[in-house]
Amino acid sequence: MGLTEKLTSKERRKVFNTACLVAFILLLVFAFTGQEIFLLFGVDIASFEIAGGVLLLIISIQILLSGTVHKDVDSPESIGAVPIAMPLLVGPGAITTTIFNLQTYDVYIAVFSVLIVLSLTWVILRYIGTVYRYLGKTGSLVIARVMSLLIAAIAIQYILNGLKAFLGV
Repeated sequence: MGLTEKLTSKERRKVFNTACLVAFILLLVFAFTGQEIFLLFGVDIASFEIAGGVLLLIISIQILLSGTVHKDVDSPESIGAVPIAMPLLVGPGAITTTIFNLQTYDVYIAVFSVLIVLSLTWVILRYIGTVYRYLGKTGSLVIARVMSLLIAAIAIQYILNGLKAFLGV
């Protein structure tokens, strides 16, 4: 809600629809071509985790300090694509898990799991206004800052995981 608090409910719905659609497409693209993309650019999963961790850390710090990521937004849907879809919904962990699921299980199971998770995410985002009204502005602000701190910790973990893999620890 902190990223969309200045939007109307109609605009917010567009943002969340865009976020879930973009996340679905990104996860499927990475599931089917992720390893090839990494090979093409000479990037391994450890580097991707470090880069994703740094990006998440920057976003979480921006939210902690200012309460938002974007000051001026061209269109509400752009918030849905960045930062909500990527990297908040589709980050290094989600991409790695999706690639792993595709390699370990059947294609249908991997796609179905992505569909289930993003459908649940869409339902949660669809009714987040009700939660926001219940918590109020102060309660929502507190939760947003706590979640930003949690995102920062996840970001640091991604960075540490990437460094461990890179260093062979």
